[in-house]
Amino acid sequence: MSESQEKIRIGMLGFGTVGQGVWKHLQSRGEELAMETGSEFEIAGIVVRSLDRKRDVDVPAELLTDDPTALLEDPSVSIICELAGGTTDVLKWTRKALTAGKSVVTANKALICDHGEELMELAAEHGGRLFFEASVAGGIPVIKGLREGLVVNRFDRIYGILNGTSNYILTRMEREQLSFEPVLDAARALGYVEADESLDLDGGDAAHKTVILAWLAHRKWVPTDKMLIEGIRKVTLGDMHFARELGYRIKLIASIQRLGDHGRLALAVRPTLVPLDSLMADVSEAFNAVRLEGDVAGPTVLIGKGAGQDPTASAVIADLVDAGRAYLSDTHPRSRSPRAGDASELAEMEDISQEYYIRLTVADRSGVLAEVAGAFSKCGISIATVIQRDHEGDDTASLVLATHVCSEASLRAALNILGGEESVLGDFLVCPILDPE
Repeated sequence: MSESQEKIRIGMLGFGTVGQGVWKHLQSRGEELAMETGSEFEIAGIVVRSLDRKRDVDVPAELLTDDPTALLEDPSVSIICELAGGTTDVLKWTRKALTAGKSVVTANKALICDHGEELMELAAEHGGRLFFEASVAGGIPVIKGLREGLVVNRFDRIYGILNGTSNYILTRMEREQLSFEPVLDAARALGYVEADESLDLDGGDAAHKTVILAWLAHRKWVPTDKMLIEGIRKVTLGDMHFARELGYRIKLIASIQRLGDHGRLALAVRPTLVPLDSLMADVSEAFNAVRLEGDVAGPTVLIGKGAGQDPTASAVIADLVDAGRAYLSDTHPRSRSPRAGDASELAEMEDISQEYYIRLTVADRSGVLAEVAGAFSKCGISIATVIQRDHEGDDTASLVLATHVCSEASLRAALNILGGEESVLGDFLVCPILDPE
């Protein structure tokens, strides 16, 4: 590398687990990355919440600051690496950086999900670029795959496991025959659970990532309140036994589908019955997996670690290299929609049709099964399988139904009827049954 070669100066916002991982690998692989990029990276400064906090890596004290203004306004800083998290201060900082024509690299899925459209427009207006590979599936290059390797494809379906915490919990529940709470405690102890636990347990984290993938694949920003979202809190060990009896395993599956003749989009994050002999069923622990069904390339499956310091740092550094190349050559495409001519309408409940698993808790008395079957029949739903298990010590039972293909609208109508029946007790669990092909 020539001594006179201009260095690429990076301002880092945030220096937690991922930020320290990025620093560590930039230092240890600096020469290799310079060869890949065309110039050396230089950290101009690091914005932290506490200047005195003990960290796992050694950083020159003069690089640390608690004021982002100087870095954001420094014309010699060409890339802002945002790893602070949140969407309040970070949104202001990102706007300021893009308005100044800088590139922004972020792992912040909530920021991109909630404000991506605005930030893309801001980047295009002022000549900036926005990179966010690490915002979805950690070290799996799914965003780069959609934007580059599979750019000629249209996607009728994308689905997969996008939240490692929920997958870890479900894996251990089934493997070790444990209930939800003890495994959740173990996940907390390992640091797998977000500070806002609802993001992992109620599907919010996976929903953010699904919105980003939908935009990449279909040029459509979908609000999360237009999605079908259900987390894993209702999944019991009994459900896992029932699923296995039927030939399935329960996974939290995020899905994006184009439905019907008009290709309307349906986005969902739901506990889903996955066939035991499918590749997705074997994805365990905190691993993520994504299946992209392209009309030209066919199905492409990506599997890897979806979170953690090193996998996420790997994705961030890949974006830093792209941002560095773009800065040096000005050839990388500006932030814009990745493909033209899509922007599909959103699907209605009537458009969504699939098989379903339903687990009800019912009074253990004669005539209940007939009541349940009648509600489904009234809504035009055909039942494929029925399993009933009595509960020891009380007069209740679990009633499990697997349906033939029916619409989401019809299923909801049937469940509304059952919700008014005295014989149907408490919450019920509804899971789509995945057709892997």
